[in-house]
Amino acid sequence: MRLFGVVLLAVVASAALGQRPEWETKAGGKMAFEVVSIRLSKPGTFTPPSFPLSTDDSFRPHGGNFHADFPLAVYISFAYKMEPDKASLPKWALTDYYTVVAKTEKVNATKDQMRLMVQAVLADRFKLALHVENRESPVFALMLVKPGKTGPKLRPHGEGRECDPPVGAARDPAVFPEICDVYSMTQTARHMAMLGSRNTTVELLASSLDRAGRLGRPVVDRTVLEGNWDFTIEWQPESQPGAALDPDAQGPTFLEAMNDQLGLKIEPAKASLPTLVVDHVEKPTEN
Repeated sequence: MRLFGVVLLAVVASAALGQRPEWETKAGGKMAFEVVSIRLSKPGTFTPPSFPLSTDDSFRPHGGNFHADFPLAVYISFAYKMEPDKASLPKWALTDYYTVVAKTEKVNATKDQMRLMVQAVLADRFKLALHVENRESPVFALMLVKPGKTGPKLRPHGEGRECDPPVGAARDPAVFPEICDVYSMTQTARHMAMLGSRNTTVELLASSLDRAGRLGRPVVDRTVLEGNWDFTIEWQPESQPGAALDPDAQGPTFLEAMNDQLGLKIEPAKASLPTLVVDHVEKPTEN
């Protein structure tokens, strides 16, 4: 099915957000897929996405194809780089999985351009209308344990392996993740959890900590650390779905690992955070 009128609807939805975010302007603004199919997923099935629907820049070649299988709330978070206020969403938007398959002629479209195309789908097919408002919210403030000093596993990017090593350079197994500008999480041979990224900012690092450490509230950067960084953090998770934990493992907790490995700590605080509020949404007609 071709999307007619999508561009206009996307403009209406973006206008509700107020001033267009800088990343949308840089991506080109107002884009749409040529073909889109949406259907309710069958219970017990899941199709991995064509690339991670995360708010960071982790990406892989897609050839103009988009496919994913998630609740509407995940698509909104991906499309706008913000978690929606779940209280403003109907229950089905959090629980019902929708398979979205789409195609664009822009075979080399960036991740942000794909976000713009998903915005158009949400406006056209889900009749999504939303706005952003600032709300005073409980958060964790990310700070340095010792002023001016980071831990051994949080180093300036310039001190580590370059993002594009010379052709023929040997792979370094100690470098994690292998490519830059992505966040990668894995389980080590000792059943420890490990999170890492290269060429990232501490602001992005802070935003990843809530989900990785199951902290229960957003983390805001108050370290005053500028520039790009490489980091890894390894800890003993309380539980690891789908994998048995090593009962003899004596690894650090997430907060202990933050302190000792990254030289970072968190403290309860409050902050005015932009919140994505959904004003209207409808279940889509399938095709």
